[in-house]
Amino acid sequence: MESSFKNVYEDELRARAYAQLDFPGTYHLAFRDLPGLFEKHVRGTNALDFGCGAGRSTRFLRRFGFKAVGVDIAPAMLQQACTIDPTGDYRLATTEGPAVLEGPFDLIFAAFTFDNIPTDPAKASALRALRALLSSAGRVMAVVSSPEIYQHEWVSFSTKAFPQNRHAHDGDRVRIVMLDVPDQRPVEDVMCSDAHYRELFTTVRLEVVELLRPLGTSGEGIEWVTEARVAPWSIYVLGATC
Repeated sequence: MESSFKNVYEDELRARAYAQLDFPGTYHLAFRDLPGLFEKHVRGTNALDFGCGAGRSTRFLRRFGFKAVGVDIAPAMLQQACTIDPTGDYRLATTEGPAVLEGPFDLIFAAFTFDNIPTDPAKASALRALRALLSSAGRVMAVVSSPEIYQHEWVSFSTKAFPQNRHAHDGDRVRIVMLDVPDQRPVEDVMCSDAHYRELFTTVRLEVVELLRPLGTSGEGIEWVTEARVAPWSIYVLGATC
């Protein structure tokens, strides 16, 4: 995997488009079950939103009682977060490490962040830094794109223009179009399978406490495309091992 991979959300036009999103369509499934996971696994309210983007997930955490700090490496996204939520706590991180933070954290949340971290060493470095910020009983919750999301059509995404996605392996670049925003330039992500994520977690002494792969249901008022039979997201609940 080339290190020249660029985080598309550093683009100001894309940042403005992404800031308009709430939780439409397929995105609904990434957040729908989180409150139950918070109740089941998290003790305490100090939270870090790693890769907060325009602050959508940070504001979501605060809605459920967390004192959440949002960090991101993209100034354009943080500018959107601060404009939407001027009283929020948003901080700029670097590719070398997180911003100055007052841990430990009871919950470290990462929504789609690891889709955009290009190499295994970079993923492992980020996970290792997050583990160091956890409280003794803290949890990391990572929402990542399942490999299948790059191979089907969805309420909120299209991949039909990229048949090469079907042949992608761990570390390969894959492309997808977001349908819920006016900026429909393809987003470039990095493929990572469940088996590969588990290898990375083990490397940095994190264990999978629970894995959820949410499916759409008929009672949600959304006309699902593929979501009722194939899970677009994987939600990992992780705890530190000795």
